[in-house]
Amino acid sequence: MFSNMKTFVTLTLLALGYQTASATSLLETFGTGANAFTMEFVTIGNPNNAADTTGNPNPAGSVAYIYNLGKHEVSRDMITKANSAGSLGITLYDMSSYGGNGLLKPATGISGYEAAKYVNWLNTSTGGTAAYKFDGSGNFQLWSSTDAGYNANNMYRNSLAKYVIASSPEWYKGAYGNPDGSWSNFPNGSDSAPTAVASGTAANTAVYGQFSSTGPADINNAGGLSSYGTMGQAGNVWEWTETAYDGTNNTAGESWELRGGAFNSNSSTFLDASFRYGYSPTAEFFSGGFRVASVPVPEPSALSLLAIGLGGFALLRRRK
Repeated sequence: MFSNMKTFVTLTLLALGYQTASATSLLETFGTGANAFTMEFVTIGNPNNAADTTGNPNPAGSVAYIYNLGKHEVSRDMITKANSAGSLGITLYDMSSYGGNGLLKPATGISGYEAAKYVNWLNTSTGGTAAYKFDGSGNFQLWSSTDAGYNANNMYRNSLAKYVIASSPEWYKGAYGNPDGSWSNFPNGSDSAPTAVASGTAANTAVYGQFSSTGPADINNAGGLSSYGTMGQAGNVWEWTETAYDGTNNTAGESWELRGGAFNSNSSTFLDASFRYGYSPTAEFFSGGFRVASVPVPEPSALSLLAIGLGGFALLRRRK
């Protein structure tokens, strides 16, 4: 059956959608032909980590599973190509007065609901299940108990979806968490604020403290990395999380959380773990964007693998 327990566990984790310790970064491709683009993800490990009790909300950042978080914010090019491939109709803010509309600039002027529609396309265009529910008129809905993938603890997100808007705990952990389980005040692995810059990738820097006319940096040139390897969670643009400001995700239309600060934030306070905003998910900001997470989705084949593997080990034990 399996030569050893390590092989069995590794195969089972991969089948369940988990990344092994050596897989810390990966590229995934979406669209085809002229509309093809890639997104880079970094693995956020240390599942079932203890929550941070010094930030906002309190507690914050505990995630039960290994997941992958977008290394960068979603770019204008990604939205443009998804629009073309999927006829999504997502509008982008004209940034001509704010640094320009370059392809690698973060996608701004995106409402929370538009971000959800983009993520739904990532799922459905790759043969998966939509993460968020909309009615025939395009209105955001809660998943119901009769829907496959319903999760009573999060009625926004379908549990069968792979690609999602990062939730508050997922976003928070990627920004302020450290692989050893400790926490930092800023998304640079430190309790000291990063140095304000207009662009660049130097360690302990972030894009903030700039004039509005400067605009955000390209998504791959948006400051130093967090401890887990994400870029731009400090500054550049505010980012939607999937989570309602009150943390419940049980009412359609309630305010969603925004985190991280932006290029025109005039203080490092906005980048701190204790700071967040709540806004209507219909709101659009010239300094607001989002990033995508990829979460584990158990497949029937994986569950079968688990059952077969356990049965095989049981049989081997009986034969000894």
